[in-house]
Amino acid sequence: MSNTFDRLLQPAALGPLTLPSRIAMAPMTRQYSPGNVPHQGVVDYYRRRAENGVGLIITEGVPVNHKAANGYANVPFFYGDEALVGWQQVAEAVHTAGGKIVPQLWHVGAIRSEGVEPDPKVPGYSPSGLITPRKQSGIAMSQADIDEVIEAFAQAAADAKRVGMDGVEVHGAHGYLIDQFFWEGTNQRDDAYGGNLVKRTRFAVEIIEAIRRRVGPDFPIILRFSQWKQQDYNARLANNPDELQQFLTPLVEAGVDIFHCSTRRFWDPEFEGSSLNLAGWTRKLTGKATITVGSVGLNADFIDEEKRDMVDAAGNTQNRFDELLQRLNNEEYDAVAVGRALLMDPEWAIKVRDGRYNELKDYAKDALTELV
Repeated sequence: MSNTFDRLLQPAALGPLTLPSRIAMAPMTRQYSPGNVPHQGVVDYYRRRAENGVGLIITEGVPVNHKAANGYANVPFFYGDEALVGWQQVAEAVHTAGGKIVPQLWHVGAIRSEGVEPDPKVPGYSPSGLITPRKQSGIAMSQADIDEVIEAFAQAAADAKRVGMDGVEVHGAHGYLIDQFFWEGTNQRDDAYGGNLVKRTRFAVEIIEAIRRRVGPDFPIILRFSQWKQQDYNARLANNPDELQQFLTPLVEAGVDIFHCSTRRFWDPEFEGSSLNLAGWTRKLTGKATITVGSVGLNADFIDEEKRDMVDAAGNTQNRFDELLQRLNNEEYDAVAVGRALLMDPEWAIKVRDGRYNELKDYAKDALTELV
């Protein structure tokens, strides 16, 4: 296994982004930044992963500078002098450890509830004032609101470049704001931002175009997207490869360099008649580099469907590694994002490479409240 696994730990180019290994740390929300500023514990948390074989750190979701972007307490922002100095220190630490790092730029949309910083009186904003089909929540966005959010993403990307980040990831998955525009169930607009699959990509397209104008042609832009939503695990943006191509083409033309394709289990086929997962289909249809993700290294589901929460515990498993690596060797995707396994054990990549499976630490939910 170790010889095969070595390919994951070899340098690789994903479009304009050159990585020291093909292992990425998946973004995982950490409510561990009082005052919404990353502190030394956050610096050390990301540095430890970079020191142990992780080629790309994708940070926890970081809200952009819009009054309704945040949905959770103690999440580090990606605006304001103090927060940006903190993120610059994180980037420097990751680089010193040999890794690369991008912030995941985030707006939660209708997921937001009143009572959360920065202004507890502000409700959620979304394309049609819906959090799920037919369930109202918050405010339907005007054109002025849309323009403000686009500018907030563009400014955050410019700030990321200024403080030494290696690119940005735009969070367009899991039922948050950009995904609420993608999803027919929450986008009932009849203007240029809704009405069909391609029009529902326009908000994301304009964000990506604005970012590209601000950061130039060579700064990597990653887009994370998913079929499933935290509001509906069975939701789908595309029901077949033709629809997926319709969805992806405007995003490629806008300037996406890499697609981070979020699935709950990486081994599940995306469409009937093929074993390709979402990352595999995305790479085939676009020619762009892709990152796969979904329960890598774990023996439990990504989401506990009854509790709508992370499962309390999950043991490590070896039986999917062969399939993971075979798909990588088949060039179905270019990199692998690891979530909970890496959250619990910063040395996960090195231990797996060396066959030290008995030393792996099983995931426990307590890891969400600590900076391991």
